[in-house]
Amino acid sequence: MIPARQVASFTAALPFGLSFLLIPLVWTGAIMGGWWILLTPLCTWYLFSAIDLAVGLNTANADPETPEAQLFWYKALTQVWVPLQALTLFGLVWYVGRATHLSGLEKFGVFFGTGVMTGTVGIVYAHELLHQRNRRERLLGDLLLAMVLYGHFRSEHLLVHHRYVGTPRDPVTARYNEGFHRFYPRVLRESLISAFRAERAMLARRGRPWWHRQNPFWTYAGLQGAMLALALGLGGWTGLTLFLVQAGTAIWQLEVVNYVEHYGLTRRHLGEGRYEHVQPHHSWNAAHKATNWLMINLQRHSDHHYKPDRRFPLLQTYSEDEAPQLPYGYAVMAIAAMVPPLWRRIMNPRVRAWRRRYYPDITDWTPYNRAATPLPR
Repeated sequence: MIPARQVASFTAALPFGLSFLLIPLVWTGAIMGGWWILLTPLCTWYLFSAIDLAVGLNTANADPETPEAQLFWYKALTQVWVPLQALTLFGLVWYVGRATHLSGLEKFGVFFGTGVMTGTVGIVYAHELLHQRNRRERLLGDLLLAMVLYGHFRSEHLLVHHRYVGTPRDPVTARYNEGFHRFYPRVLRESLISAFRAERAMLARRGRPWWHRQNPFWTYAGLQGAMLALALGLGGWTGLTLFLVQAGTAIWQLEVVNYVEHYGLTRRHLGEGRYEHVQPHHSWNAAHKATNWLMINLQRHSDHHYKPDRRFPLLQTYSEDEAPQLPYGYAVMAIAAMVPPLWRRIMNPRVRAWRRRYYPDITDWTPYNRAATPLPR
């Protein structure tokens, strides 16, 4: 007989498994074609937002001291996803590349939807895995990132973003009044450069050159090269092209979430390149229940920056008195980010109110508003 505690843990983890429904949705689009190819983006962007309206907010917090043994099913979700995503992605590369019932536009649509899945779920799961301390989970995270050709995200996120969030030295912190379409090409360029420089600096402190075998960029390159070769072998040039469509879509999904998470929020500069410690008010949060199911509590972002290796079911939510709150879940806010005038109308008054509340003494925000700041060497 299964212990009652394990049954309760499985039941509690089950809503987070709703993201697994995206796998049959992308397959349905590939098999049926036509308007069915829109199932995955419509479900991801709109259905979960509609469920948010129906089920409301979740402001309850789990005990952060919950033993690891009671988190088995939560950990299983993120780890089981990795082989399922690989089978789905490369199965689709093989199937769609040969599918005569799909037009070129339909094939593009299937892999756009696949990229929505690998970006919204796959990269978010990779983010959870790469923050853990054991090698197996970090390797699984690397595999998920390699499937979207964004391996350097691990270095950038762990070594740059968490250290410099809310400062001009963090490429991923969106500046006040910086529209997404200006942010996106900047972050693609600067995050790669900053990630490489961070790894190079770590190697230099150990007396090793950047080309040393311990530089994880060799791992990133090797895994990504293997993914490209597999896509080419399974689907030919068509399959490789579709794989690239998926990867590009996933990266866009990731960076629009990055854009939302810290837009306009900055840490106080203390002089001589030093900044105050990261506080809960340096991240936008959202307590919308369904989107947190889909994105495994990523919207509890302030607590993630407080305890980066805290597993997702234990992340704590903050009240409006403690940390800034988004008016809608990430999915709705990501859609708004695609329309800069709408985004500014929603968010700029909130950023200004945030500044008045937390930093009433700062009258000149010009240094904090720079849309592009030279990266440190």
